[in-house]
Amino acid sequence: MREKLKKIQGVVFDMDGLMFDSERIVQHAWNVAGRQMGYGDLGYENMCHTIGFNVVRRQEYFLKKYGQNFPFEEFKERYREAYAAYVKEHGVPAKKGLHELLRVLKNRGIPMAIATSSSPAHARGNVEKEGIGDYFVGMITGDMVTEGKPSPEIYQKACELLAIEPSKALALEDSLHGIQAAHKAGMVTVMVPDLVQDSGLIDGILDGKAESLLEVAQWMEGES
Repeated sequence: MREKLKKIQGVVFDMDGLMFDSERIVQHAWNVAGRQMGYGDLGYENMCHTIGFNVVRRQEYFLKKYGQNFPFEEFKERYREAYAAYVKEHGVPAKKGLHELLRVLKNRGIPMAIATSSSPAHARGNVEKEGIGDYFVGMITGDMVTEGKPSPEIYQKACELLAIEPSKALALEDSLHGIQAAHKAGMVTVMVPDLVQDSGLIDGILDGKAESLLEVAQWMEGES
């Protein structure tokens, strides 16, 4: 891992569950929406299966699991309302070590981008509220790709945005689908687990696993 980090010329961040502690809020919102619609809690299990999916793939998943008559648009509207209500009251906290890692990478002159399956409004809102927009060259959001994770498309486009070969770019992810996407793109992969802690299914394609972004910052500082 140390030798690979020495060659890193750019870093691509996933967002939800990696930069921000937002997956637990999504889980809460899905549970609220599911109860309102008479389906009960729809959060944890479904989250674990769809983390990293864009809205199209997520809809396909729900229709396959709950039937073609599942009112996905109503579900989406209800969970977005529940999410917004929670965020308005409590905010969305940054994950441990985010600011430290951004500073380390900036000091080393390493360009950064974001690759998130979320909408542009959601992604920009998080970045602006946290005051970290100036760190990033730009972002690739879910509406900018035709195939969501685990397709490599979003990471390929992020590397193009950074003008860096994927083999010289580090992908930071919390999800199995995200790691699969980055690996297929040819990137160095590091997982920082969030809701899904077990990396057994992807250990064979992982270059590293960190407890937090702070640990990643310490790794990168050691390479300066």
